[in-house]
Amino acid sequence: MDDLDAFLDTLSEIAMETGAVVQAFDADLVVSETHLREATRLAARAIARGEAVARDPSVEILLYAAGRRQIDRALRLGVSDGENRVAVLLADFGAVSGADRPSADLGAAAAAVDARTTFTPTDDRSTGTAFDADRVRDVFDVGDRELGVVDGDLADIVRERVALLDVEK
Repeated sequence: MDDLDAFLDTLSEIAMETGAVVQAFDADLVVSETHLREATRLAARAIARGEAVARDPSVEILLYAAGRRQIDRALRLGVSDGENRVAVLLADFGAVSGADRPSADLGAAAAAVDARTTFTPTDDRSTGTAFDADRVRDVFDVGDRELGVVDGDLADIVRERVALLDVEK
């Protein structure tokens, strides 16, 4: 990404114009669409219950997606300077009490992201399996021992970390 600040400013503008919650992720660290859907659902629930750590719904989603309560550690899932594959999440938090957001025009937000951002995925994400397993293991602190004893794969472990974040509160 040549100009990270400009990219993030563009996403902020889209959020303001459309009412959508917009968050960008390093696509190599997103294990599936379900990973982000569950993070979004749990963030909305935390906000509605008055239990959110972050004031901004997009940051709360980032915390859940990372399975971490510390914003600085969760930021590892975000985009960074240099060449990136990017996953952009759009959500409507208008109906979530405590979110202080209008209803979103997600269609307009998606069109604006397409029109105002230029990035080309380097592979086909449609299977939901195109993540960097080594980096995911590093970011989520998943070792060989844990992988060896769970009934599931790396993506399952990440989704479990997202779900268990509420237990750690």
